[in-house]
Amino acid sequence: MQRGIDILLLNPTDSVGIETAVLEAHQAGVTTIAIDAQAKGPVDGFVGSKNYDAGYKACHYLGKALDGKGQVAILDGIPVVPILQRVKGCTAALDEFPDVTVVDKQNGRQDRTQAMTVTENLIQAHPDLDGLFSVNDIGALGALIAIDASGKDIRWSASMVPRPLLPFASRTRRSLPRRPSIRVTCAARPRSGPGQALGGQHRTRGEIPIDVTLIDRETQPTSVGNPPTLTTTSATCGWHIGGRS
Repeated sequence: MQRGIDILLLNPTDSVGIETAVLEAHQAGVTTIAIDAQAKGPVDGFVGSKNYDAGYKACHYLGKALDGKGQVAILDGIPVVPILQRVKGCTAALDEFPDVTVVDKQNGRQDRTQAMTVTENLIQAHPDLDGLFSVNDIGALGALIAIDASGKDIRWSASMVPRPLLPFASRTRRSLPRRPSIRVTCAARPRSGPGQALGGQHRTRGEIPIDVTLIDRETQPTSVGNPPTLTTTSATCGWHIGGRS
């Protein structure tokens, strides 16, 4: 703001802690747009994917993959609105399966090493664990390593997984006795989000939720590592990869 900016784009890791910066920008007359994660304070606009839907679709897939029964754990993340919404959507979906029980929820902090350690502990604490839901991409990487190392037959589903996971997941798929299913959720044209929020100029259009779409094996691109229909990746565009490790 000391440089006299007109627009401030925020992707906060702490929706509450960012409030001071939002207030300062507001007082300076700077248009403030929160992207993907909501920010507390007088934000002029918000654009982000429908994270509740993303969590719901991923866990509804997980419930069906488990044939409607089994023990599931949730690998949570930092308490920002998108993560909270994904978990809420996931829980709602799993509630539709009376014989699916959420036995634990632990915070992987969206960190690969932390998520791997947490998943290892989850597997040890719940030897009959059948499924795992991860709220984000990096956490899913750590979880997948732990599941693969355990040798257990565990279904897993991850929300909002961008391209860095794809080569790893692709290699893992080839090593599995049963090829896992792949699910994709992608916000429509995520990089156009700021322009949508600003209406193309220095004016805002309030909150703009972006739909997520679930893509099954029949409609997925033929190449996992280079999906031609998903040419941009960000926090609001990525692969839901669900499988059995």
